[in-house]
Amino acid sequence: MTGSNETDKQPSGPLAGVRVVEMGQLLAGPFVGTRLADFGADVIKIETPGAGDPMRKWGHHRYKDHGLWWPVLARNKKSVTVNLREKAGQNLIRELLKEADALVENFKPGTLEKWGLGPEELHEINPGLIIVRVSGFGQTGPYAERPGFASVGEAMGGIRYINGFPDQPPPRFGISLGDTLTALFAFEGLIMALYWRATEGNGKGQVVDASIAESCFSMLESALPEYDKCGVVRKPSGTGLANVAPSNIYPTKDGNWLVIAANLDTMFIRLCDAMGRPELVKDKKFHTHLARGEHCDELDALIADWTREIPIKELTAKLDEHGVVCGPINSIKDIAEDPQFIARDMIRRIPDKRFGELAVPGIAPKLSETPGDIAWLGPEEPGAHNQDVLQSVLGYSEADIAKLKDDGII
Repeated sequence: MTGSNETDKQPSGPLAGVRVVEMGQLLAGPFVGTRLADFGADVIKIETPGAGDPMRKWGHHRYKDHGLWWPVLARNKKSVTVNLREKAGQNLIRELLKEADALVENFKPGTLEKWGLGPEELHEINPGLIIVRVSGFGQTGPYAERPGFASVGEAMGGIRYINGFPDQPPPRFGISLGDTLTALFAFEGLIMALYWRATEGNGKGQVVDASIAESCFSMLESALPEYDKCGVVRKPSGTGLANVAPSNIYPTKDGNWLVIAANLDTMFIRLCDAMGRPELVKDKKFHTHLARGEHCDELDALIADWTREIPIKELTAKLDEHGVVCGPINSIKDIAEDPQFIARDMIRRIPDKRFGELAVPGIAPKLSETPGDIAWLGPEEPGAHNQDVLQSVLGYSEADIAKLKDDGII
């Protein structure tokens, strides 16, 4: 029997005492579990016996044959292996969910129902259970049964259409943005459901239905009313925002690029002062937000002519002095060495048997009274907490657990 080798206690936080069963794999659903575990929830991750979650091996870069994505995604979670295709495994899940506050799953819609674990069945055994369902298109509608990944959700939800440059193929983001974005919506829904259950809901659970396509669509700002009333289809705008100026990237003398966002009237006045060009404020082409938007190319060229004569550190200092919003385009190397990220404890170095010590992203947001924390970097092996969870939560004996293992259930 594989036992837990983590010695650190469960992180404290505002969700301490909340027990969550996480079912599913890859990124969107499990990232919900990560957010919960960061803030103290007792997250029991269900993995397939043997190989476990594919995220254990995901990613091209490895350290001593260990994947480097897994410790970010699986931190603070417990791992229990369950063969969900067997009746005995499904019954084990039912027992765990009797004692749980929430279930998080990101299977293809209909999968839980096929196993007899749909919301109706689960609410019969635990009326207070909150069931968080993450999928490509949601649990209903003509696309519900289609499989969906972040890339497709980003495309169909509209954010990929407006990404990139005009007249070029729309590029994807360098991360699985649709997955993590949807996880944040699902996390938000779970927190609201917990609050309602505890206040107005008389202990009743509910279903939180989070769709990748809808989460991406929800980020489109005013694109829909602009189309509805003006017939305008927002298009890609390259390095800036269409009709918003100045808000772009500008070259510096040492070959870097600096983001300057001074599109507010008051901010533009400060930028002109920093440039030594106060007369630009009175120019009719730049005097108002709308005017600057209409003449954004000309304005960007004027600013670029100024910035390219100044090294980035000197330029940043000058803009900071004048209270102008600006910032460099950081690589991960830049972030890891940035004093702001370091001071805010966002570069956390956690000791671990596999890695010795590993830098992982810290906790956001910061809570003054009940901050989150990182206790360990995820279970080393699938089923690392089988004995711990099955004994402490369900009261199984060692003989019971041994039989489940022999039968291929865990």
